[in-house]
Amino acid sequence: MQLLKPENRKNNPLPLLAVGTFGLHIFTLLLLIFHWSMLQQLGRQLTPQSLVQLVDGRTITADPQENLNRQPETIRRFVGETMSLMLTWSQQQPPSQVWEISSQLVADDFKQKLKSELTNLNPDSQFENVNRGAENVLVIQKISQPTEISNGTWKVEMLANQLIFNSYDKLGKSTSFNKQILVRAIDEPATSLPNAALPSHFAAYRLGEARLEIYNICEIKDNNCSEKPNQALP
Repeated sequence: MQLLKPENRKNNPLPLLAVGTFGLHIFTLLLLIFHWSMLQQLGRQLTPQSLVQLVDGRTITADPQENLNRQPETIRRFVGETMSLMLTWSQQQPPSQVWEISSQLVADDFKQKLKSELTNLNPDSQFENVNRGAENVLVIQKISQPTEISNGTWKVEMLANQLIFNSYDKLGKSTSFNKQILVRAIDEPATSLPNAALPSHFAAYRLGEARLEIYNICEIKDNNCSEKPNQALP
């Protein structure tokens, strides 16, 4: 084997290439670490802790909750106010108009079935046209605490009565409306405000801010309600 002469060793580029490659790898590693730290800081900035005011006046900071989490009172209020909006109408606020507004809070695959059932709740009145002096009011007696079905879906039980008045029956008549109501969390509010918004539009828009929707309603004694998300009212 022939040994390299001293002058050949001085002109050999391999050692310089090895040192340069090693230095480049070190620089790349440091650059990746820098980018990772910047992404960590950006993530903390995009999901800051929230200031929470407690009932007793104290304040705490809390991490943001997952998008599917909803407080029980938020669910109960959404169900109660949505059903009250949907089942309260008069000649000034005909059921067809109320339905057009409140149905934004109902899942798309359940709207048609629910509308058909609401139309049949009061056979004596027409859904499209309400006689003078006619009025329907939903009176809620109780709404249970939500029962979680799965992540982001809940069931509540509502005990209520629908009061039906007309021009020749001022005392009215009462029809029970005791149901299981299934709701689920959605990513974006489903409601929107038109240019000439009515008070009902604002009410539905405010309810839509909870990012919930009704996807099924069953009779109070239906034990399989949570297993049939597309079933209409019996």
